[in-house]
Amino acid sequence: MLSFLAERCRGTKHSSVLSVAEVTRRTYSLELSKNKDVQRIHMSSVNSLDLDPVDYRYLLSGGGDGVIAIYDVLTKPVVKEFTCPYLCGIGRSNESVHKRSVETVQWYPHDTGMFVSSSMDGKVKVWDTNALIPAEEFVINQAIYSHHISPIATQHCLIAVGSMSSKIKLCDLKTGSSTHILKGHKDAILSVQWSNKEEFLLASGSRDGKILLWDVRHASGCLKTLDRHNGEKRESISSVKTAHNGDVSGLCFTDEGLFLLSFGTDDRLRLWDIASGKNTLVNFGSVVNESGKSVKIACSTTSNPSAAFIPTVNDVDVYDLQNGEMVYDLKGHYHKVNCCVFHPHLQELYSGGNDSNILVWEPDLGRHPDKYEEEVEQQQQTTTNSPRVLAGPNATADAWSSDEDD
Repeated sequence: MLSFLAERCRGTKHSSVLSVAEVTRRTYSLELSKNKDVQRIHMSSVNSLDLDPVDYRYLLSGGGDGVIAIYDVLTKPVVKEFTCPYLCGIGRSNESVHKRSVETVQWYPHDTGMFVSSSMDGKVKVWDTNALIPAEEFVINQAIYSHHISPIATQHCLIAVGSMSSKIKLCDLKTGSSTHILKGHKDAILSVQWSNKEEFLLASGSRDGKILLWDVRHASGCLKTLDRHNGEKRESISSVKTAHNGDVSGLCFTDEGLFLLSFGTDDRLRLWDIASGKNTLVNFGSVVNESGKSVKIACSTTSNPSAAFIPTVNDVDVYDLQNGEMVYDLKGHYHKVNCCVFHPHLQELYSGGNDSNILVWEPDLGRHPDKYEEEVEQQQQTTTNSPRVLAGPNATADAWSSDEDD
């Protein structure tokens, strides 16, 4: 560190090198917080978590008991050990509460005055945060596994909804209509995700093993069907299961929108290049996925290399997205983990599971000082004017395994 500061004073190293190295060190040194936890509100499973994208202060949770809760994760502690307080929510006594399990919750991307929830009761509800009453309600008439609002859209206000139906429904917040549907899957849709880069680009994952990319401006069908063999095995093109040999239960775009990470019940993670639609062939090994519903996975590309956070059985596994290596696993939950969300400013992770707990994972700032120094040096050597690539040619070629799909 002292050598870095000396070189910085001489102008031989850029300040961004230290910033990226520190974020990387924090991201790859998470541990269960000893001083910070989240107030326990849910009496059943915690199925979904979301941080508001405006201030990254308010944590939203949805549970198997139908309850929705809001917490303040930036509360200034008056003592060393403190609990992130429950601020408000929709409890069982609220007449508008969901009648069955809440599967997905999400803040409106531009304002914390509104959030959206979807449930197994077949309803999508748009909530006024201040009044805690529904401002709008969409009845899907099918058990809903996931929904998503585009984080960047300025020309539309569509909520994509994945349900037991094989059709994706698009609910328009402007008109209150849910008549627009996307046809292409053969079975229930477990996960939907809008791109972080293209506001009309939508990805969907289904129990039919497919991942489809859609341009919602076109009604003629999907743009691409992602193929794990990249077209090299002709029989896979006509096969139903083209992306995963099992259900596709988790999808997550990387922060810059160039790559899509998918998680299947074939115990595989796959990283897809969105521009080409190809599987990058990064080998993550076997990643256990026993979920019959949607799994909320998370990515962080502010570190170098980028990181993926994957709920797997009772743990959250942390993976290097460049070479597919599992760096470490986070143990703390007593039962299955369903969801996680990463705080990009604090480099903290929040996870929820069937044990009704929301756990906080924070950086261990005293871990791996030697490795940290190495990271700073590596950042200096690799920093160029060209954009950073998540999975380069070496990761694609060298990490490929012939038994990946067996």
